[in-house]
Amino acid sequence: MYIKTLTIQGFKSYRDQTAVEPFSPHHNVVVGRNGSGKSNFFSAIRFVLSDAYTSMSREERQSLLHDSSSSTSATLSAFVEIVFDNSDNRFPTNGNEVILRRTIGLKKDEYSIDRKSASKADVANLLESAGFSRSNPYYIVPQGRITHLTNAKDHERLGLLKEVAGTRVYEQRRAESIKIMQDTSAKRSKIDDLLEYIENRLRELDDEKEELREYYEKDRERRCIEYSLHQRELTECAELLEKLEDDRRRDVDASNVRRSEFNDREKLLARLEAELAATGQTIEQRNLEKNQIEQERRDVAKHLAQIESLVEELEEVGEKRADRRGALEAELVRIRTDIQQKQAQLEQLRPTLDALNAEAEQLRAALEETKARVLALYSKQGRSAQFRNQRDRDQYLGSQIGGLDQFLRSQQTRIEETGRERASITERRTATLRQIQEIEASLDSRKDTVQQMAAEYAAKRDRRDELSEVRKDLWKEEESLRSSLAFAGTELSNAQRKLVGMMDKATVQGLLAVEKIAAQLGLQDNVKGPIYQLFTVDDKYKTAVEVVAGASLFHVVVDTDETASKLLEVMNREKSGRVTFMPLNRLHPKETDFPTTQDAIPLIKKLQFDRALTPAFQQIFGRSIVCQNLEIAAAYVRSHGVNAVTLDGDKVERKGALSGGYQDPRRSRLDAVMDVRKWKTQSEQDTAKQTEVQRRLTEIEQEITSLMGEMYTLQHRRDEARNSRGPLMDQLQRTRTEADDLAQRLQSIERREFDQSLELKAAQTQRAGLEEELRTPMSPGLTPQEAAQLETLHAQEDQLKRELANKSNTLSELTNRRSILEIDLNENLRRRQEEIGSQLEALGESLGGDDAATASGVQDVSARKREIDALRRRIADREKRIKAIEKELDRLTQSIQDTQTNYDKTKADQAEDARSIARQQKNVERYLSKRSRLLDQRDRCNQDIRDLGVLPEEAFERYINTNPDRLLKNLHKVNESLKKFSHVNKKAVEQYNSFTKQRDQLLERRGELEQSAESIQELIDVLDQRKDEAIERTFKQVSKYFEEVFEKLVPAGRGRLIMQRRADIASAAGAAAEESDDDAAAQVESYTGVSIKVSFNSKHDEGLRIQQLSGGQKSLVALATVFAIQKCDPAPFYLFDEIDANLDALYRTAVANMIRELAENAQFITTTFRPEMVQVAKKHYGVLFDVNKVSSIRSISRDEAYEFVEAAATTEPAR
Repeated sequence: MYIKTLTIQGFKSYRDQTAVEPFSPHHNVVVGRNGSGKSNFFSAIRFVLSDAYTSMSREERQSLLHDSSSSTSATLSAFVEIVFDNSDNRFPTNGNEVILRRTIGLKKDEYSIDRKSASKADVANLLESAGFSRSNPYYIVPQGRITHLTNAKDHERLGLLKEVAGTRVYEQRRAESIKIMQDTSAKRSKIDDLLEYIENRLRELDDEKEELREYYEKDRERRCIEYSLHQRELTECAELLEKLEDDRRRDVDASNVRRSEFNDREKLLARLEAELAATGQTIEQRNLEKNQIEQERRDVAKHLAQIESLVEELEEVGEKRADRRGALEAELVRIRTDIQQKQAQLEQLRPTLDALNAEAEQLRAALEETKARVLALYSKQGRSAQFRNQRDRDQYLGSQIGGLDQFLRSQQTRIEETGRERASITERRTATLRQIQEIEASLDSRKDTVQQMAAEYAAKRDRRDELSEVRKDLWKEEESLRSSLAFAGTELSNAQRKLVGMMDKATVQGLLAVEKIAAQLGLQDNVKGPIYQLFTVDDKYKTAVEVVAGASLFHVVVDTDETASKLLEVMNREKSGRVTFMPLNRLHPKETDFPTTQDAIPLIKKLQFDRALTPAFQQIFGRSIVCQNLEIAAAYVRSHGVNAVTLDGDKVERKGALSGGYQDPRRSRLDAVMDVRKWKTQSEQDTAKQTEVQRRLTEIEQEITSLMGEMYTLQHRRDEARNSRGPLMDQLQRTRTEADDLAQRLQSIERREFDQSLELKAAQTQRAGLEEELRTPMSPGLTPQEAAQLETLHAQEDQLKRELANKSNTLSELTNRRSILEIDLNENLRRRQEEIGSQLEALGESLGGDDAATASGVQDVSARKREIDALRRRIADREKRIKAIEKELDRLTQSIQDTQTNYDKTKADQAEDARSIARQQKNVERYLSKRSRLLDQRDRCNQDIRDLGVLPEEAFERYINTNPDRLLKNLHKVNESLKKFSHVNKKAVEQYNSFTKQRDQLLERRGELEQSAESIQELIDVLDQRKDEAIERTFKQVSKYFEEVFEKLVPAGRGRLIMQRRADIASAAGAAAEESDDDAAAQVESYTGVSIKVSFNSKHDEGLRIQQLSGGQKSLVALATVFAIQKCDPAPFYLFDEIDANLDALYRTAVANMIRELAENAQFITTTFRPEMVQVAKKHYGVLFDVNKVSSIRSISRDEAYEFVEAAATTEPAR
């Protein structure tokens, strides 16, 4: 075992927490400059281990705390903690480490072992168990102890030797034994004096016994007579008491029955009152509901009348609409038929016109070609006369051909332009037709949209009406709940007032404060609540539970004492009442051995509560049983040590107290608690229902508002759709007109294009003729073939003209017919169809609304009729509900009348019973008074009999049949005879016997004291012998180890310890010390001191006494003595504070080597200013001291330790 680590904080110069690195189990040296805190480090260890710092005053404790005058904060406490390595188990703690701490403050001084609080005695016993001897304080050698030992006298060294030998314990026990011997001797002297007095008194009493014998005979007769008289009186009292008890029992049985009936009626009255209140509340709610339904029925009837009037108007308007709609639909059918016929006719004309146009075009082309050929022949025929020669002709023909070529090119250009124009008009017409289709599709889409919006509007209106009905029902339910909640709140307030009236004001304030504080601190889950809120019990056991619990019903259960502390802290700060907490983690009630019979029921088994709260209920009800009556209860209390209670509330406690009496059921705490719980639950349920109803109302209001917004949006969209139809129809008409114009323009362009083509072909034919003529020689006229061809062409031209005229007439007729059909179709029929469609659509639209101005169409009438049916059903339902409520009101009124009658009758019976109970109470008082007198008489008789003392056997039978008058006469005679013995010592025999008994006891006690004195003397002799042996043995061991240690320290010298005796002379002192110990016990008393003789340069010289040595030599001899004592009584570690301060370098080396040798088996912690200790140490530590006078310590190397020592040697001269 050795010191492993050390932690210091606030101790002397060590202000901050300083943890020293683990020490070596061998030699550790601590260096530092003077005043840096080495000695304070040494003192810190000594502060924990030794008794140098015991029974300190406040000023002494203050001196150990760090002086904070130069610091920013005051040091109010300090501690030193030592961690021991316990791998060898020298400390009996079963751990590899032992942590010993001592904490000190201005008002405290505490120890702890392994982080657990311990007393000073525990620490001392722990250290002593590890080998730290109280009689050998030299395992700690502070500064000055070596000097003190150096200058010690011979008798002081002898005292040290005795202390090391442990004779202090022997001397303490011997002193205690001598004191006991003295006390025993004093007691024996007193006993002898008492024995002498008793013997004298016994001789005097022996003379008085004869006269006393005659007195006893007369007195015995007197006592027999008096006993007979008292016994007869006692018997009469017992008979009267028994008769009185029988009467009382009958009265009690009758009273119990009457009281039970009274209590039952009290409960019945309370129940009837509750029924009356509840029925009254129900009647009030039903009346309110009836009024609401009647008002609603009136509102519905009024609305029904309005709707019926509206429907009549709608039906009238609807009939007109129907007639108008029928006429329009008939006209629309006719127009659609006409359109179909016209379209069919157009379809039939179109192929014929196309064919005729194609034939006419072909005829015109052929005609034009024929004309061109005829013209060419005529031109050729006339040119022979026109031109003189062929050259002129050819020149002319060339110019004509050139003109024709120019015409052909320009005509081709015109044809292309006309083609482009035709394509443009065609594209525009196609776009216009597509636009017409889009407008028609848009119109159809708007019609579908309007119809869809009408359906959506109707659905949303129905949903709105449905939600309005639900909202009305919820309004009624909310009003009913508001009334019920107000009633429950009133009843809850009454119940709480009743419960509060059964508690003191401080408890009420405390319970309210606990609930509020728990909510503020968020401890609702930690605070379980008062006991009365945490269980339920059958009414049968209610009184028993209330009696057993008492004020504990209002104790508050919490999970831990920490929670209770938090609540109490706030309550104390706010001064908010008083309350008793029951922390579950601190409750450990013992299990009770209950009887297992049927007539004793553990009360806790009749309670229903959360099993997690068992410790709290076990604490209150865990030792109580329920019995049928007090006799059974008392028997179980005696046999099982439990508390017992009856169902009526009579209680027998195991400590002997018995309590009971009348329990007023109107003052029942549990009933008040149940009422509070009932109405609180009702209030919470009604509040929850009201919250739910309000939530549903909010949702329905929001949905109705949303539906109204959607209906408005649909109405607005319908109006927009309806209003946009007119512009679309106008746009459709304009587009159709435009399409027709484009079609006409296209026909005109196509005709122009055809004419241009004909002109182009004619010019081409003319050019071809000119070219052909140019290739032929010029002749005076036409050739026969050409003449024949001309005739043929004339005939062909006439034929083509006739055919073309016929075709043109037919085509013109058909074209006019088609134009008429198209004009009739587009300008008349289709336009009228659109107008009728718009009118029908307007008649068919009915998005409704609630007023007649916006209602139209058959659909709205149907909706209104459905609404009328719904309203009639609602009226019928309301009338049905009114009848049901009226029927229920009749039943409730009859019920409340019956209940009131029953209540009045019960109240009258209760009043009569109360008077009977009052009379019974007076009878009980009279019975108690009479019983008290009889009991007093019986007690007086018993006391008189007891005063007679021990009676002879004849007293019980001698006068049993004697007349009382005769007994009184005999008693008078005996009393007269006894008067002459008035001077007799009536206690002579008793005194004689008492003195005799005292004498025997004193003789026995004196023998015990003599025996005890002999035993104590033997103990003193044994103690003296052991003490002498211990001193002699210790001297020899210390002397032997001193010689060995001195020889190691001074190899050339020799040292001895010499015991000084009174009879010795100085010349023989050395020889006497070496004699054998045969007569050691006789010699110990003559010891006067221990002297030392040493020689530093010879093993044979007589040597010098310590007074003759130099200072360094004295210190060396003192160290040798210390080492010898330590070898005699080894310790696990040693603490040396600058023991080498006064040694020469040679001796310092020897001492250092000695410590190195001893450190192989024990730990050494030394402080030094010298290099020799540094050289042999295993670990080195340096103490530092900053400008704030705060010390710290750290592990350093040997070289750093040398630097410390050298710096100290240069700044501080050798000491």
